[in-house]
Amino acid sequence: MASKETCRTELRYAVRHLSDRGLYSASRWAAEQLMGIEQDPSKHTPSHTRFQRGSSSIRRRFRTADSSTSGTPSAGVSYVTTPSMIGVEDYDYDPIDNDFYLLGKSYFDCREYRRAAHVLRDQTGKKAVFLRCYALYLAGEKRKEEEMIELEGPLGKSDAVNKELGSLERELSTLRKNGTIDPFFLYVYGLVLKEKGSENLARAILTESVNSYPWNWSAWSELQALCTTIESLNSLNLNNHYMKDFFLANAYAELRMHNESLSKYEYLQGTFTFSNYIQAQIAKAQYNLREFEQVEVIFEELLRNDPYRIEDMDMYSNVLYAKECFSALSYLAHRVFLTDKYRPESCCIVGNYYSLKGQHEKSVMYFRRALKLNKNYLTAWTLMGHEYVEMKNTSAAVDAYRRAVDINPCDYRAWYGLGQAYEMMGMPFYALHYFKKSVFLQPNDSRLWIAMAQCYETEQLHMLEEAIKCYKRAANCNDREAIALNQLAKLHLKLGRSEEAALYYQRDLERMEAEEREGPNMVEALMFLARHCQTKKRFDEAEVYCTRLLDYTGPEKETAKSLLRGIRYERDVEHFPP
Repeated sequence: MASKETCRTELRYAVRHLSDRGLYSASRWAAEQLMGIEQDPSKHTPSHTRFQRGSSSIRRRFRTADSSTSGTPSAGVSYVTTPSMIGVEDYDYDPIDNDFYLLGKSYFDCREYRRAAHVLRDQTGKKAVFLRCYALYLAGEKRKEEEMIELEGPLGKSDAVNKELGSLERELSTLRKNGTIDPFFLYVYGLVLKEKGSENLARAILTESVNSYPWNWSAWSELQALCTTIESLNSLNLNNHYMKDFFLANAYAELRMHNESLSKYEYLQGTFTFSNYIQAQIAKAQYNLREFEQVEVIFEELLRNDPYRIEDMDMYSNVLYAKECFSALSYLAHRVFLTDKYRPESCCIVGNYYSLKGQHEKSVMYFRRALKLNKNYLTAWTLMGHEYVEMKNTSAAVDAYRRAVDINPCDYRAWYGLGQAYEMMGMPFYALHYFKKSVFLQPNDSRLWIAMAQCYETEQLHMLEEAIKCYKRAANCNDREAIALNQLAKLHLKLGRSEEAALYYQRDLERMEAEEREGPNMVEALMFLARHCQTKKRFDEAEVYCTRLLDYTGPEKETAKSLLRGIRYERDVEHFPP
């Protein structure tokens, strides 16, 4: 890893380079990482370090004992120094060309992309030519979105395309053949190829771009979207640089390698100690590992440091929803609504709030509003599908889930939702197909294994041995809902395997005791174990279970009394035969 001062210098240059070229998301990302590097107190007054206070506890909480070495390169590999950035900044400084560039940049900043491209049509400076190409690409995307709204079919789909892609591909291909292309042109070229479906070439072009200029996070993000398997990720020939670690951490998270992702982020925190981005990514990984308590702690501290943050807060609302924290979710919804009510994330948070209140129609209204602001907002499609399931509108739920998997085929929640919808329609074969897809993507989620098991148990399938296998996997995946052990006991009992049934009832009882839970499952377990031990002539154990049942006030108390009399009689007969 480069020194903190080197990282700081490089990122300062990068913020300016990226902003000059209209790459605002990448520029903002670089600026946030710049502020994430701990400032030297001897060089800065307390007011300059105010932004960084209060975050160190998160780093301490989630750092592991060996995290300082977890992300280091293998022996013999060192981080290379990137070529001088001063040349990148000043290669096209010409007073006349620069005036045209300034006018075109002004139009670009006002989102008048075609006007910007027209002003820059005869310019030859690299910055001006890049801005023209990028403006044309964005103009084509803007028109495509307009056509999608005008021409969308019954399922909200359309065949609209970016009509600028062909001309841009020809121009950028020529620049590359002539050897006059720079890393920023390569980024746009990669975008064009990705949009046209040339994924292998797009991957190669974007790799070339990030190797030449590693500070463009937008290029890394597009490259990550093309790495849908670990094999495609490992095939990339990337220069060693701290930006590569950011990329790998993000890619591991998308490939559901959450522990590897956490390890990378913990390593990066050694330099980017106060990065809100890294903390948010750690929260995402913990969320996917279903460590909701830790996720809540991180998001609370993120909001203290950055109170007007909306990015990633939709995930925080999902955690509050899962924990049924009405007041906290209400406060979060009110907060983001006042900050920016026309952000898709804000609408999604409000939708979650109304869903928790049971107002499903109003929840759907806000999810639809989120999708009007961003048609590719995956979370909104999935959550809207959940709402339609609650409303028993299975056809609308299926449509919503299908849109979600069209956007991201690796979204296990949408596949799981499709399975639920088809299960509701009494079609277990279809449901099982979708549950298998979801469990392939998220094999450590007990809920998915339980859903598969319940499909196997239906009358149409009645594959009880397969159901048992699924419940066993669920039990080994930290079954938070405490369903698997009870169902395993019931299925073994149904198949006449009383010893196996007793084993699972005993395990379920021990878990309930450890978690201090009461309920019908405990009564069921105690009743079965009492009878089983009586049958096996283990009268002392049977008496203990019956005695515990006497503490209940329902019909189980009378049953326990009857059992207890029978147990004592059998024991007396065994000890004192007539």
